[in-house]
Amino acid sequence: MKKSVSLLMLLAAFSGVAQHKDIDQKVEALLAKMTLEEKVGQLNQYSGDNTVTGPLTINPNKEQEIKDGKIGSLLNIMGSRYTRQYQELAMKSRMKIPLLFGLDVIHGYKTTFPIPLAEAASWDLAAIELSARVAARESASSGIHWTFAPMVDISRDPRWGRIMEGAGEDTYLGSAIAYARVKGFQGKKLGDLDAVMACAKHFAAYGAAIGGRDYNSVEMSDRTLWETYLPPFKAALDAGAATFMNSFNDINGVPSTGNRHLQRDILKGQWKFTGFVVSDWTSINEMIAHGFSADKKDAAFAAITAGSDMDMESSAYRENLAQLVAEGKVPEAIVDDAVRRILRKKFELGLFDNPYRFSDEKRQQKELNNPENAKAAREVAAKSIVLLKNEKNILPLSKGTKTIAFIGPMVKPKRANHGFWAVDVKDIDSTYIVSQWEGLERKVGKNTKLLYARGCGFNDTSKAGFAEAIAVANQADVVILSIGEKHDMSGEAKSRSTINLPGVQEELVKELQKTGKPIVILINAGRPLVFDWTADNMPTIVYTWWLGSEAGNAIADVLFGDYNPSGKLPMTFPRNEGQIPIYYNHLNTGRPAKNEDDHIYVSAYIDLKNTPKFPFGFGLSYTTFAYADLKLSKTALKRSETLTASVTITNTGKVAGEEVVQLYLRDKVASIVRPVKELKGFQKIKLAPGESKTLTFTIDDNMLAFYHANLDFKSEAGQFDLMIGASSEDIRLKSGFELLESQGVNKDESNLSMPKP
Repeated sequence: MKKSVSLLMLLAAFSGVAQHKDIDQKVEALLAKMTLEEKVGQLNQYSGDNTVTGPLTINPNKEQEIKDGKIGSLLNIMGSRYTRQYQELAMKSRMKIPLLFGLDVIHGYKTTFPIPLAEAASWDLAAIELSARVAARESASSGIHWTFAPMVDISRDPRWGRIMEGAGEDTYLGSAIAYARVKGFQGKKLGDLDAVMACAKHFAAYGAAIGGRDYNSVEMSDRTLWETYLPPFKAALDAGAATFMNSFNDINGVPSTGNRHLQRDILKGQWKFTGFVVSDWTSINEMIAHGFSADKKDAAFAAITAGSDMDMESSAYRENLAQLVAEGKVPEAIVDDAVRRILRKKFELGLFDNPYRFSDEKRQQKELNNPENAKAAREVAAKSIVLLKNEKNILPLSKGTKTIAFIGPMVKPKRANHGFWAVDVKDIDSTYIVSQWEGLERKVGKNTKLLYARGCGFNDTSKAGFAEAIAVANQADVVILSIGEKHDMSGEAKSRSTINLPGVQEELVKELQKTGKPIVILINAGRPLVFDWTADNMPTIVYTWWLGSEAGNAIADVLFGDYNPSGKLPMTFPRNEGQIPIYYNHLNTGRPAKNEDDHIYVSAYIDLKNTPKFPFGFGLSYTTFAYADLKLSKTALKRSETLTASVTITNTGKVAGEEVVQLYLRDKVASIVRPVKELKGFQKIKLAPGESKTLTFTIDDNMLAFYHANLDFKSEAGQFDLMIGASSEDIRLKSGFELLESQGVNKDESNLSMPKP
């Protein structure tokens, strides 16, 4: 039997190699027949006339240019009918090269899942992969070949609007999620009708934009770039990401779009990436405003020689690349390499065999109405909710509660639950979106009376609605107050200098508190918010983020205990903006504060506690968990060996629940100062009341390595702390071990161990 399995695996491997070789031969044969103008056309991407995120290229000759073979890809065209119509135009071109259709499918297509930052709060890699899988099936059925996701930027500044697209502040968690999302989007293999090409973005370090301001500059050392910001991209590449997108920002004065070191030396050189790189929206032209390029022709030269293969929307290649080749400034071999990479993906997708294979209206209708998709969205949304406070055990609510007042600007809206970067699917109304009111209404029994008041809008300055809200609250046994950001307050170009609850919403909280009623606060947002008064004075707070089309059902499931919340924060929540950037894995100083109130000649603010409001990895449950019996298999580790740490987790409460058990390490003394702790592993487990499980974590030399000043990636002998806990601050058990001195071996970052879903 083993021989048969091995033979099958060998045959499959040979088949894959043969297929790859066959595609390469077809690409070369096609490339040999193409004119220079047709090659340049493959590098040109235009947007449809809707859903734009930047300056739109007005081109009345777009359809004719497709027929002339001058366009290789379109974005923001969706739906089987529409993609087929445009593909038919491409089939009238001389070479009949099919178009690629791309779209920002960031957290769902028709079925909208929680925003990526919220999904990261689930710490559930299987759920995150499922989310991307459903999004791929739906979008692929609608003629889409390519999603501009996942965004894998690490960010430690919640003022940055695009933080909602990523996985938060931690490199290890972000890398694991990047891997899972790529696997979800691309499925078993490209070319399957339920798979779309993933795009790892934004390459690189966009999340470190100065001041949390979108499109801004980035300044950082090479070591920080490699240690913190590049690993999620490498994880996406290891998962098979078909494409990369470069970032708007410059890094140390060089725009990423024109950065040869990033794109040619690292991505296509050291990492051996065989897919293609697409610019971000008009980012090639924007190198002129950066002061890096003199004009559009100069920008085209900088981008193509740096390794940007496809020009999104700026027309810089279309207008200038052939001339640059004719003048001898750009070798045609560079153009050929870019075209080759794009054609290869079109062959892998099977578009040359059948350009319309993804444009099937019957399959689209079936997939967009698949009830399993909504079920998945509900499950993932529930897993993404984080219980921040439950001091008086108001939650879970009893379904026998007589009267509930549901108040706030998020109670009855539908599309607002989608948050930013939701796809507006053509010809589909919003009836499939479950509002928070509808979710609660479906959950409670006939004997429960629901009362409603809006109270205020998201950004209101008027308190005119307070009186009605107070009157409604006074009639209820329990008040649920749903507040937060409007759906367009976080996202691209949505950076905020202050990240407090907008408008008069916190004033509404204060007024409702005076009623003396039990109050549950729901906070809907695309980023960590500052809500210091509410956090200090309200005993029950649930962070619901933006949860997507099943938000109402998922929230009701958590509020009434049909799902026990298990989310953990993927970001540190500051007390106010003055603490930003604040993150758990910071370096120690020569004068660290002894506690949160220590301000005497130490690294601290004199007017603020040193600790965050809520730490990375934090989240409560309706049950409790005990950590015990931490055991290490050895206390001295050779570089060639592994060490195991085992710990027993027990559900000490009365209901079943899930816990995210987190492993942190600290290199106590090193040639380069190391963080106070670093996440190096986690496991999410479900336990029945009274049930215990023993978990095992494996530590090897690779987990202890770090980048040195010369960018060697290697470990150093010495003492290490090993910590296991329920959050970065709630360390329950601690031990230590020693890495023994031996001949150090430089490691390639491709060996970085990432958890696989």
